[in-house]
Amino acid sequence: MDPRLVTVQQDGLEIAALDWGGDGPPLLLQHPNGFPAGVFDPLARRLRDDYRPIAVDVRGHGGSQRPADLADCTFTNGARDVLAVLDALEVPEVVVLGHSLGGGVTVFMDQLRPGVVRKALLCEAIVFPMPPRGEGGGNPMADVARRRRAVWPDRETVLASYASRPPLDVMEPECLAAYLRFGFHDRDDGTVELACEPEVEGRFFEAASDPDGATLAFDHLRTVTIPVTVVASRGTDLQPAWFREQAEVSGGTYLEVPGTHFFVQEDTERAARLVHEHLTW
Repeated sequence: MDPRLVTVQQDGLEIAALDWGGDGPPLLLQHPNGFPAGVFDPLARRLRDDYRPIAVDVRGHGGSQRPADLADCTFTNGARDVLAVLDALEVPEVVVLGHSLGGGVTVFMDQLRPGVVRKALLCEAIVFPMPPRGEGGGNPMADVARRRRAVWPDRETVLASYASRPPLDVMEPECLAAYLRFGFHDRDDGTVELACEPEVEGRFFEAASDPDGATLAFDHLRTVTIPVTVVASRGTDLQPAWFREQAEVSGGTYLEVPGTHFFVQEDTERAARLVHEHLTW
């Protein structure tokens, strides 16, 4: 069964989310930068018997509108987008798998509304000290994002390209198919376009260096009282020390798994086991 599409108004924007249903406790699956909430579709389907999976497209991603002023694409505003959806669904608390940007959003959810997050599984979360932009804080990933091809002839062409080269060639076929399904919009001329515009993705990479970005999220980790599990990949292109420090300052558990930054999408069964082992209600 496909997930139910949910839309709410937040900050004058239409924010979209997916709700897979189920009678179990609410599980929030929060996406990386540039990815749609629907990339979690294969994982959510595996977890639906034991949880109620929900995933939210933060502003400018998937089915959510982008703000006119991209300066509004921040970690804290992403957290507010998620909280608005949870309020509309009358979900007062969740356990959360937050991946990359989604991990930073998860931490700010706890800061903005203590108690809403019962447990957090931070998968290479963007939560670590960063210099401000303009002080050696340039983000090369923002430049890469802005050069990303936005319009393609069709999804089949996208699949042939993405599946044949890094970084997305490591994704399980069903996860890549979910990304193509939910992460592209159909255009009137028959072509398809990235749902997350390259400028939006680039702005969210830069937002990590904002005053309310990755460093403030890391500082908040020092004060959290919820159980935290930090997971990093052995093949990460980020700094492994960042993730060990996340576990240390939060008093949480640190784990390493094989794979790359996209280890959640590389092995859905393993991701489901991580949820079952570390996000029990």
